Amino acid sequence: MSIYDHDIQALNGTDNLLGDVAGKTALFVNVASKCGLTPQYEQLQGLQDRFGGDDFTVVGFPCNQFLEQEPGTADEIAEFCSVNYGVTFPLSEKIDVNGDGRHPIYAELEQAADVADGHTGDIRWNFEKFLVSADGEVVGRFAPNVLPDDPAIVAAIESQLA
Repeated sequence: MSIYDHDIQALNGTDNLLGDVAGKTALFVNVASKCGLTPQYEQLQGLQDRFGGDDFTVVGFPCNQFLEQEPGTADEIAEFCSVNYGVTFPLSEKIDVNGDGRHPIYAELEQAADVADGHTGDIRWNFEKFLVSADGEVVGRFAPNVLPDDPAIVAAIESQLA
């Protein structure tokens, strides 16, 4: 099963967010608006600007599980991302990434090993990143503190797009 086969709504309530992403390389990121790592939205949008189009996209998954750092409604999250960071990449509905209520997408993503330290399992914090190939295979996992424009992430994206 491709990760793109999972059903999830977009932040604006439309169905089948991943149907619009299927066939692209994507960087999946659990995001939050009130986190010390929130400025990573700027670099995520930079990746979207640099690589986005028919072959690549960033996809944000708002999550309120880490110290309730994403408390907003869908409209508040969308406005925050647009006004503060000019976000144009797709955002999903707010989901859980850990625990019994974990979205099935994250049940699959968490099985991937971090490229730097080998960590598998639970999402460690906001802004953990997963690179997904165009055919829906998880090909890279990066810790929350690894900036989206880190050379390792950029190289991994470029290798998928080559």
